[in-house]
Amino acid sequence: MTHSLPLAGQTALVTGVSRRKGIGFATATRLLELGASVFVQHFSPHDTAQPWGGDDIEAVLAALESSRTEGARLGSAHADLRAADAPAALVRDAASLTGGLDILVCNHAKSGDDGAILDMTAERLSAMWETNTRATILLTRAFAALVAVPNDAAVPDDAAAPGASASRPGERASDREPFAAPVGRVFWMTSGQGDGPMRGEVAYAASKAALSGITATVAAELLDLGIILNTINPGPVNTGYLDPEGTDRDLTEIDEWRRRTPFGRFGEPADPARLIGWLATDDGAWVVGQVIKSDGGLSLY
Repeated sequence: MTHSLPLAGQTALVTGVSRRKGIGFATATRLLELGASVFVQHFSPHDTAQPWGGDDIEAVLAALESSRTEGARLGSAHADLRAADAPAALVRDAASLTGGLDILVCNHAKSGDDGAILDMTAERLSAMWETNTRATILLTRAFAALVAVPNDAAVPDDAAAPGASASRPGERASDREPFAAPVGRVFWMTSGQGDGPMRGEVAYAASKAALSGITATVAAELLDLGIILNTINPGPVNTGYLDPEGTDRDLTEIDEWRRRTPFGRFGEPADPARLIGWLATDDGAWVVGQVIKSDGGLSLY
């Protein structure tokens, strides 16, 4: 590791990297710039069905390749994380890039096809839960099982993470030595559901609120394994859905609000990406189990 490449020799899995305008792309780019090898998951059918449209995956990967530093590797996989077995398979594929994983960024998300409370159906709620919440938890479980065993050991789908055989759920191991440094980093992504109403997005807000709500619980359990978890609330980030040509909503009111804010802009994908990049380095190792808002103060207005 060098000062200029603090993540050299580490490998990251970043999900939800299907568009060059997205937070996932910006995060993968930042981790590559910091020296990490990066494996990205993409699922373009989700974006092609949205008002902002999809992107050329080959162009996405080519742009990432331009940020790869010497000695680092770049890999990718198309994966539909709604499938129950997809998270564990994705972690195995990502680990095969270099033989192990050090960083997991759960950036993927399903949006659209939502509604107000009177629009809710079991199918609509389940679709958001399966993608945004269940897949994030299962990715985290697979990652924890992997980094807690030797990197060259196979991790079956039903592998139990260390501590799973404790007499009571969540019981801590009492015979471990202190960790000299974190053995892994996990990042979840939440939304602004705690900052105010998200009208017309009941299913999405519920799926994201679940992640922020269990951050402390899962972070405490992962910390016993030497793994650090933090959840990022990036606030309003324009990934295309706040552009006139990429939305199906009236932007008049939100544009007026934006102009009244101190910096006069929405967040950009690079904003949360820089935060995640810093937290993944040694300098960010003492921040654990937090839901961190990175919104330039937009939630204050």
